[in-house]
Amino acid sequence: MAKTAPSSASASLLPWLGLAAIVILLDQITKAMILRTFAYGDSVTITPWFNIVRAHNTGAAFSFLAGASGWQRWMFVGLGVAAAGFIIWMLRKHGGQRLFATALALILGGALGNVIDRLLHGYVVDFIQVHHAGWFFPAFNVADSAISVGAACLILDELLRVRRGR
Repeated sequence: MAKTAPSSASASLLPWLGLAAIVILLDQITKAMILRTFAYGDSVTITPWFNIVRAHNTGAAFSFLAGASGWQRWMFVGLGVAAAGFIIWMLRKHGGQRLFATALALILGGALGNVIDRLLHGYVVDFIQVHHAGWFFPAFNVADSAISVGAACLILDELLRVRRGR
């Protein structure tokens, strides 16, 4: 039986799924290191503006809904899975658009990295803390960073698309 070549849609999807997998791997490795090394609430000062801290977030960005009774865990898992499905669909359609697809792959990897945490632990492990003069930005992680960079790339992609359209 002869092998058939992969379809162009699946071939163009593979690099983006690979990028998402790298994000997930880096995210989960760093979180495992934090869980193994730090007790909840421990903090180590790295620079005058940067700490490594072990924090748990049962909510969404900026601890939105963290104080809810537990239902939010499953809502955020469901949202993450739904978003992943939509992103994969978008990647299948637009895998040839490099910046757009890179943005989507970063967001996909970040979303799934945090979904894995919610499924394994019931919370997302955060450990990067930036601060200045008594002001502390909420702790975050590699997945959150990938989502933020991906969102910035989406904005840049749209700005470039608008500029090209003039």
